[in-house]
Amino acid sequence: MATPDVSGMSVPPEPFSHASTSPGPLDDPAITSATDAEASAVERLQELIEELRRENDNLRLRAAAGNVDVVDLNDDRVLQEVGIYNYHHPLENADAYRDRLRDLQEQIKDAVKRNDAILASDMFTFNNSLAKGRKMTSDFSKLMLRAYNSEADSAVRSLRAGNVVTATKRLEASIVSIARLGAMMEMRVNPTYHALRIEELELTGDFLMKQQQEREDAREERERLREQRKVEQELAAERERLNKERAHYANALAALQQNGSEAETAEVAAKLAALDQAIEQNDYRAANIRAGYVYVISNVGAFGNNVVKIGMTRRLEPMDRVRELGDASVPFPFDVHAMFFSDDAVTLENELHHAFAAVRVNNVNARREFFFATPNEVRAVLAAKVGSLLEFTEHPEAMQYNQSRKYWPATAGETRPE
Repeated sequence: MATPDVSGMSVPPEPFSHASTSPGPLDDPAITSATDAEASAVERLQELIEELRRENDNLRLRAAAGNVDVVDLNDDRVLQEVGIYNYHHPLENADAYRDRLRDLQEQIKDAVKRNDAILASDMFTFNNSLAKGRKMTSDFSKLMLRAYNSEADSAVRSLRAGNVVTATKRLEASIVSIARLGAMMEMRVNPTYHALRIEELELTGDFLMKQQQEREDAREERERLREQRKVEQELAAERERLNKERAHYANALAALQQNGSEAETAEVAAKLAALDQAIEQNDYRAANIRAGYVYVISNVGAFGNNVVKIGMTRRLEPMDRVRELGDASVPFPFDVHAMFFSDDAVTLENELHHAFAAVRVNNVNARREFFFATPNEVRAVLAAKVGSLLEFTEHPEAMQYNQSRKYWPATAGETRPE
């Protein structure tokens, strides 16, 4: 069987021969010397492989005992440790990240073409030959670069929005491995090339996060526009209804002024004045986009006792908005604690959000208006800003939730909100 050679070629086995007194080709000193050198090289590589096996076993034991740094691949845990995502390379939008990534990938390709990606000694000799040593170094460099790039490409492909830490650790670990395996030839990844690949990871992470943010912004903008159209349609329909009703009472008042009694005339005139006031209020709501209702609602069955949502709506009937929020996306309808009309509901809502900013449920997306607070805590802040509150419900009714609990299976107690 052929003996493997470190250069990738195979060494032919020594031919079988009977004892002979005549000298054979194997007695040639040059051939004997080459064979011995190749056998010595193979022996050195086998020793290296055995050493790496021992080191690997040792690392496994140390990892099991918790005495070695291990790359944590649990995305949830890593994201929690990182906290709120900070952009490594802040750019305006996702398209800008695409352009930057395109330029960076060209730089990476150029570095590979220039043979600048892997550094190694050019004085390594094999079989006492500097040329063979350089050839072997070149071949090993290509192999190491392929392994490193494979790890880098895998890290980029598997990257998830907001999580660059795990991918960076994986790439750093590959740097250490390559330096250890290539120590005999002083082989290592060029730090400049490694920096390019790290930047690629960071830009890709930024791009994914920006892309996710833009999708979320677009979805919320569509929701805002839908809400705005509903408000405009409601106000237009209300104005049309008021105009018809006013025309009816105006005709009735004209007829009564001709032939009716003073009492009937005064009653219709009062209704006409009320309609004029309603029309004025409707027109004011249509013109003033800051006017609306600030609401405080909760959903004990979905979020527990100490979570409230503080929002605002410009709807003519604000309960329509509350009912929409309690649609099929949550198991129970919301309970209303306060519904306060304000000429500047936008400012009032922002002030309440600022007051409870430290207890936000979602600290990444400020448009999610849920807070860890009791209704009574919100009531105190709201009353301090608007004065007396005519109506505020401290304890939620949560009728469907309370009626449903007794029918829940016993195992549901583990996830049941308290």
